[in-house]
Amino acid sequence: MNIAAHEIGFDFDGVIADTAGAFLRLACEEYDYCSFTLEDISHFQVEECLAMPDTVATRIFQALNDDCLAAGLAPMPGAVEVLSEIARKAPTHIITARRQSGPVAAWLAHHFPPEVLPRIRLTAIGEHDDKPRHIKEYGLKFFVDDRAETCLGLAQAGIRPLVFEQPWNRRCHTLPTVASWRDIANLIR
Repeated sequence: MNIAAHEIGFDFDGVIADTAGAFLRLACEEYDYCSFTLEDISHFQVEECLAMPDTVATRIFQALNDDCLAAGLAPMPGAVEVLSEIARKAPTHIITARRQSGPVAAWLAHHFPPEVLPRIRLTAIGEHDDKPRHIKEYGLKFFVDDRAETCLGLAQAGIRPLVFEQPWNRRCHTLPTVASWRDIANLIR
């Protein structure tokens, strides 16, 4: 695969931001659920695989959604460097299923170099299944997402998905995958 920088877009949670890592840390620090590891998150909906009350999971995700920075959400290894390289070559699109863009925009401003921020286009759409419409609107041909169901929908819509490998998506698709931001960098021409 040889992808032009202007042809690819990215999901935020689980691709750019280590949301699962932050979830596990908050579960332990705030609610004393300390026995879980990343490998225990075998489903996208953590309530389906972690033995914790749904209300606790909801509170943790609410904290991550309301204020990424205060919740200590960290970038995935290599995400800032590689995404900055891509943004220097072409405007870069982040399309998130989050409802509000403000917390993500503040997070991006905190982690990314000021000169690349104007080249990052952030779109918060409020749901996973509406991504194909926005991806097509922006003229993107490829999209990196960690949710296998989203990627399957993208493929059906004629968009080439790249599944960012996570424990919750390993066994439910046969789509092309990337395991790291270095893998993504190697695909960009």
